[in-house]
Amino acid sequence: MHFNSAGAMTMPSYKLTYFNMRGRAELPRYIFAYAGIAFEDRRVEWKDWPSIKKTFPLGKLPVLEVNGLPLTQSLAIARFLAKEAGLVGNSRLAEAQADALVDTLNDFTLLIPWREDNPQIKTQKIDMLFQSHAPKLLDHLQWQLGDREWLVGDSETWADLYWHVCFTTFRVLRPGFADHHPALCGLTDRVEAIPNIAKWIQSRPTTEF
Repeated sequence: MHFNSAGAMTMPSYKLTYFNMRGRAELPRYIFAYAGIAFEDRRVEWKDWPSIKKTFPLGKLPVLEVNGLPLTQSLAIARFLAKEAGLVGNSRLAEAQADALVDTLNDFTLLIPWREDNPQIKTQKIDMLFQSHAPKLLDHLQWQLGDREWLVGDSETWADLYWHVCFTTFRVLRPGFADHHPALCGLTDRVEAIPNIAKWIQSRPTTEF
């Protein structure tokens, strides 16, 4: 909360700038949606990016402006918003567990060869990734989930939301990749059933990634 010059309480203004895709801005968008926090979802078209790139810190996106102050790095943005939304867990240990799970998922996404231009090599790298690394990731998440409904504690955290964001992308690259982990597929369904998340998924622009 913020206060204006007259002492009245005001809500922060948020503007999230990213490309017209889910990508690295989708987790912050999920958190905004979950919490019912209004934000400006500014989407930059690729053709316009070269002309405006220098106007952004580090020349990278996403950038979140909070009352005009820019915040960079997608996970820093998401962590900040998760704290605002009460999605970081109910103890310092739970917060650390959620952070670790988000980092683990993010480590896997960084291995995806997005910048590989050779289609054959790209396919080979994706095949290797899902054959060698995905099973370890899924087994770890399955162990963390156990017989609970959520990855950390007894309520949803930003780690659960990030699992759904990542699952959506991984499923495009490798349909059925988590079929042998029904509990994780059940977690996906529970996140998608959260009313505000369901509303966001139904209303967001349709993009491949």
